[in-house]
Amino acid sequence: MKPLLSGLLLLCTGCHSVTVPVVKAINPSASIFLATSIETRSEVATGSESLKLPPSRIILNKKQIPVLCYHQIRDWKPSDSRISRTYIVPPAVFAAQMKMLADSGYHSISPDQLYAYLLTGSRLPAKPIMLTFDDTDLDQFTVADPEMKKYGFKGVFFIMTVSLGRPHYMSREQVRQLSDEGNVIGSHTWDHHSVKKYAGKDWITQVEKPTRQLEAITGKTIHYFAYPFGLWNTAAIPELKKRGFLAAFQLSDKLDPIDPLYSLRRIIVPGTWNGAALNTWIRRDF
Repeated sequence: MKPLLSGLLLLCTGCHSVTVPVVKAINPSASIFLATSIETRSEVATGSESLKLPPSRIILNKKQIPVLCYHQIRDWKPSDSRISRTYIVPPAVFAAQMKMLADSGYHSISPDQLYAYLLTGSRLPAKPIMLTFDDTDLDQFTVADPEMKKYGFKGVFFIMTVSLGRPHYMSREQVRQLSDEGNVIGSHTWDHHSVKKYAGKDWITQVEKPTRQLEAITGKTIHYFAYPFGLWNTAAIPELKKRGFLAAFQLSDKLDPIDPLYSLRRIIVPGTWNGAALNTWIRRDF
């Protein structure tokens, strides 16, 4: 999910419709519950009190949880442009960033946990953070995942299915292994075209079929979507809802005021940030 850049890059959160998917346990052992049908103007419980506010307003009033976005985890090449290096994090830098997160007391969370926190006020661990990876790059499996395992971190991998099995990209077996080991697999379209340009059968080609393919690979329902380039519009939201997505992730735009769950923000982590710089940006942006 490569965004358009101006200067540096930033952020993560979103939602848009009159109803939001009532409360189904996705992971009963972890007491995580998801909404499957809450009226936009219904009474919503938060903690011990109940507020007659639209769910969107309750979500918008919540403290934001840091969501980091990574792409390639490899050393820079002389041919890499300055902009390209924004998306490329050298392995040593990534290792320093993960160590900083662990030493600072951060705990990685899943999209299910974030969703439950935003919608129902479910408790999160101390200093929660979500680690996400876009575009199916092989080094996410060979470099990033082993580094995260050192600290017990789990990631969310948004897969572009056209790349599966190609050189320098993950195989189906590797995607399945990530899922089996407790990471979350999300949908990131077939070949990374912007959803703002979709019409008619594009939603089937770019979203529906790739998502079903990922479900066949992992044996699990895919609930989360990341917009290519971070670009989205309100017309995409009903299409994602129709296909069963509970939330979708963009980059630096404001949250949608009606459907914030479908415009959740993330911050791209460039290869120029050491651990201290990353910590500073997390505290500044969230």
